[in-house]
Amino acid sequence: MSLKDRLLEDMKSAMKEKDTIRKSTITMVRASILQKEKDEKVKLDDAGVVGIIAKEVKQRRDSIPEFERGNRPDLVDKLNTEINILMEYLPQQLTEKEIEKIVVQTISEVGATGMKDMGKVMGALMPRLKGRADGKLINGMARKHLQ
Repeated sequence: MSLKDRLLEDMKSAMKEKDTIRKSTITMVRASILQKEKDEKVKLDDAGVVGIIAKEVKQRRDSIPEFERGNRPDLVDKLNTEINILMEYLPQQLTEKEIEKIVVQTISEVGATGMKDMGKVMGALMPRLKGRADGKLINGMARKHLQ
């Protein structure tokens, strides 16, 4: 079963169970997928869908500090619930040790010697780790090892 089919089935079951937050979260992701397919005139495979879901998770994580500063714990809780729902559709997240191992390996593969090679390293890392690790964490580890 493809990821798009799984999202559709889960949306149907959320509707039957009257789980409004799950239904609305899945609906938003499906709308993003459909929009991307229409804009680029392509049919997304599971890797493309994972990329969109990872982007949706990132957007929600980036919004949390703003809602915390605005003293809106209700919205923070809602975003955390949505993140947990979306994480079910992403591949198993890597641990920090696993990420660090891949970062070190990639740095040696591209022959990076310092911060000037950061773009080259990140260009090689992101396709490898897409959807399996947070971009900020990857960037931070790459910076640490390049300094």
